[in-house]
Amino acid sequence: MNDDALLAQARLAADRSWSPYSQFPVGAALLAENDEVVLGTNVENVSYGLTNCAERSALFAAISQGLAPRRFKAMAIYAPKVALISPCGACRQVLVELMAPDARIICQGSDLDATRVWTLAQLLPGAFESF
Repeated sequence: MNDDALLAQARLAADRSWSPYSQFPVGAALLAENDEVVLGTNVENVSYGLTNCAERSALFAAISQGLAPRRFKAMAIYAPKVALISPCGACRQVLVELMAPDARIICQGSDLDATRVWTLAQLLPGAFESF
């Protein structure tokens, strides 16, 4: 699956966001090694610490569905209310642990010309690893 198709899936996921407090929808589309795509969206709670980001929602859903961690090839992330999005620090650490080491992270916001692609090493150099 190419980046544009994966981003289209992330846009679909953003439309499903539950973000009544921040009004900041985010969608993620996770590409598994078998080319299956699993969507995730941010789900807010009035107690912000209980909110779950789109990236983690997608990864946790994929693992819950039986897909193997450390084999996900790419993730597209889309947020329509900013020019460009990138994962938060907590998501970066989870991405490093649960995705393939050479996985690509494709990020896009409202400025479609500002799309960026990062490796996990670029997003979180010197990440904590327990394996």
